[in-house]
Amino acid sequence: MEIWTEKYRPKFLKEIVGQEEVTKKLKSLVDSGALPHMLFSGRAGVGKTCAALAIAREIYGDEWTHNVLELNASDERGIDVVRHKVKDFARTKAIGNYPYKLIYLDESDALTSAAQQALRRTMENYSRTCRFILSCNYSSKIIDPIQSRCSVFRFRPLKGEDVKSRLKSIAKSEGISTDDKALDAIILLSGGDMRRAVNLLQAAVTNKKVTEAHVFEVSSRAKPEDIKKILELAMSGKYLDARDKLEDLQIKQGLSGLDMVKQIHSVLLKLDIPDA
Repeated sequence: MEIWTEKYRPKFLKEIVGQEEVTKKLKSLVDSGALPHMLFSGRAGVGKTCAALAIAREIYGDEWTHNVLELNASDERGIDVVRHKVKDFARTKAIGNYPYKLIYLDESDALTSAAQQALRRTMENYSRTCRFILSCNYSSKIIDPIQSRCSVFRFRPLKGEDVKSRLKSIAKSEGISTDDKALDAIILLSGGDMRRAVNLLQAAVTNKKVTEAHVFEVSSRAKPEDIKKILELAMSGKYLDARDKLEDLQIKQGLSGLDMVKQIHSVLLKLDIPDA
């Protein structure tokens, strides 16, 4: 059943890139009008908040700001927020010809256990007038009663080509010169996190140009080739040379020991050496 007019139906969900399977399911739910409570799970920067706001804008059009409550649970995570802010918003009717309002709780895995228990009852009592979208990095931190009330959507890390395409688009619109090596470095360091990729691109700009050296400089990470060289020296028995190069990298680039261990671990797995 259509519950909103076509003039308020901008297609925001189709613009989300890299989560085609999830957005296809969300689109069918929005088109049907039968929206359930939903739980978005996935690492940071992969499009969870973007998808939630796209749903809100497709449903409510220009009136979406009046019918949507967006809270970051990591800032407001106590039981009082659920008892007052959430409940007060949920108990009132939607503005306009809509059957329900929308509450988006970002980083809901930061909610305390007591707040989650209160939220469970609120979701149950106000399901006629309100729909909840919860997003989290770790769905295991959400209590089972809430998970059972939600349709769970898992967002994957973004593919390298999708990140690169978006970065090229941003660079072009900002008049920034980039090369493939710089973009590949950003993709490697961001690990599928679009937000981190855009931040790295912005931080690495020097004289309207982004190079691979600038990217590694602002990211506080060593080049994989340098880490590989250290490991190869160590594996060939040149331990002191490997140690000197490691110390040189840490002093010159100000890298922490923990960051170096993480990078060594990731590069070590890719080396062509016996498992033993």
